[in-house]
Amino acid sequence: MDSIIVRGGKPLSGQIHIAGAKNAALALMPATLLSEEPLTLTNAPRLSDIKTMTQLLRSLGAEITSMQDGKVQAMSTHGTINTTADYDIVRKMRASNLVLGPLLAREGHAVVSLPGGCAIGARPMDIHTNGLEKMGASIELKDGYLHAKASGGKLKGAVIDFPFASVGATENIMMAATLAKGTTVINNAAREPEIVDLATCLRRMGAHLYAGPRDRRRRGGMHWRAHGFGRCLCGKTGYGRRHRQRNRKRAESGAQEWPPHSR
Repeated sequence: MDSIIVRGGKPLSGQIHIAGAKNAALALMPATLLSEEPLTLTNAPRLSDIKTMTQLLRSLGAEITSMQDGKVQAMSTHGTINTTADYDIVRKMRASNLVLGPLLAREGHAVVSLPGGCAIGARPMDIHTNGLEKMGASIELKDGYLHAKASGGKLKGAVIDFPFASVGATENIMMAATLAKGTTVINNAAREPEIVDLATCLRRMGAHLYAGPRDRRRRGGMHWRAHGFGRCLCGKTGYGRRHRQRNRKRAESGAQEWPPHSR
């Protein structure tokens, strides 16, 4: 097998550009399905998983333009939506299941393959489906596909208690809750950095949500379709206070790009 040989003994120096986190980008991209207005991610990582998510979203009807050598992803889902996520694409990446919540919330129904064709209990998609069922969805597993349908065509707010803090389930329910009627409360929600990034993105899209005590994430579900916002930035780096203040001023003045700080 190939090996990496590192010869040390010399001090390191120089500068490198740090791209946005992959896990954050993969959670933010499906958010384009929630709105008919544009969503733009900057400082996106250039990885095969990003290409796979792009392929999946395009198959569902999203228009995605990659700019600046893949560092900027401009997305829009304003036309007819295909609500079936095929196995041939979903099997390539676990994060593909994050389209289930947005599709179900926006269209009232969705058919999404299980990642890798696995049994529903083997890799816990059940925590996703149980949460959506509490929001009024009926979900059946047929031939490796989850067939989901919202009662009356609209999800409803609910109190959801996760048995453990699942990142993917938290992301799926958060996105679904933004278009649900009423208020959704997620107890024992995950608190990873990508969850914070997604919450920041959804707020900028117009969602009403906040984090409460004891791992609780609460959001007021909208009675209308979530409206898109200008830009959502997925890259995060450790800038100091002075740098953050400068970037805020640039953002307020209409600068095209500035690093987000959701903490």
